[in-house]
Amino acid sequence: MVNIYKSMSTNQLKKILIKKGFKVYKLKNKSVYKDYKSLIFTGFVSLVLISLFFSLPLSSKLIVDKFEKPAVVENYSKKYLEKVLSGETLITENSVDDGLDPRHLVEDIEFKKGPSKSVRIEASTLNQMFLDKNYTLEVVRIENIVKPFEVGMLPVELKQIQSTKERKELFIKIVLPLILSENNRIRRDRSTLFKILNKNINSKAEKNWLNNKFKQYGVVNKDVSTLKVRMDEIPVSLAIAQAAKETGWGTSRFAIEGNALFGQWTYSGEGIKPAGSDKNDKHKVMAFSVLKASVRAYQRNLNTHSSYKEFRKVRAIQRDNDEPLNSLELANYLNSYAETGEEYTKTLKKIIVQNNLKDFDKAKILPLSKNLKENI
Repeated sequence: MVNIYKSMSTNQLKKILIKKGFKVYKLKNKSVYKDYKSLIFTGFVSLVLISLFFSLPLSSKLIVDKFEKPAVVENYSKKYLEKVLSGETLITENSVDDGLDPRHLVEDIEFKKGPSKSVRIEASTLNQMFLDKNYTLEVVRIENIVKPFEVGMLPVELKQIQSTKERKELFIKIVLPLILSENNRIRRDRSTLFKILNKNINSKAEKNWLNNKFKQYGVVNKDVSTLKVRMDEIPVSLAIAQAAKETGWGTSRFAIEGNALFGQWTYSGEGIKPAGSDKNDKHKVMAFSVLKASVRAYQRNLNTHSSYKEFRKVRAIQRDNDEPLNSLELANYLNSYAETGEEYTKTLKKIIVQNNLKDFDKAKILPLSKNLKENI
């Protein structure tokens, strides 16, 4: 039987097995190459792509180096040295405190338009009010605390006070709280500015506040470095000295009629025409609704006008060195404030020293209570 099956062909044997109920399948001839063909192809393509990505930057650089025109790098150090030796001022793209946009400088300053908003109080009444509140310069010098009196107008009787010492003391007691109050406002703004700059993300309100300050200080191109230099206080002793010089210790016509403590000029708007001025002379002295507005305008002037750029630069250096603002040093840079130039700065320093005005540089003003404000 076995020999019979051996003599049969494969097809015959297949037929017999099928008749007997068996299922016959053809064995496929598998090869290793066919099993791994797709894997090998994928690996090859991946290798080509990786090589291509690595070679692209190098190829790009070679193309750029070959065809792009090389940039010319010029050494300006020799030119700068020549300018310095010849006395020229170096102007760089990174210059700080350059340029001024004057459109919004005085939007928050109340100029005099019609009757004053304040009431003029007699000198004797003011003296009694100060005495009742124990507001004396002797106490201020000891405690460095100033009562928050806001006098809106100077008393006409200042010029009638015979004692120079009493006249000066009353004038100082009137202007000192006004100067400190405006310095406090700037100090708060400066604190807010640095808080905003130290944040990674600012709110819409903070951005609006910052844009408003750029306008207020006439900053061009929203330069933060310029704003930091301009947004700063004026030493109390220097402000008192200038107010004393410009008003004759509160007795000038401009101070009495226009609440003008610092003799600032204007060529447009409301103002007081100087007596004896030439007909062709169009300048006037600014007039304000109250004395405090005059202080704000004075500070804004020193903090923005190009004539006082060196003043601001030296003040910034004093800040960077963690030094107190030095009025005697800063006064040297106000020679453009008056026609007398350097003589004017000497006079300011003389007023500061002779009247011990630096005693008030560390003074702090108490918060303004509603009751006290109503009294004035």
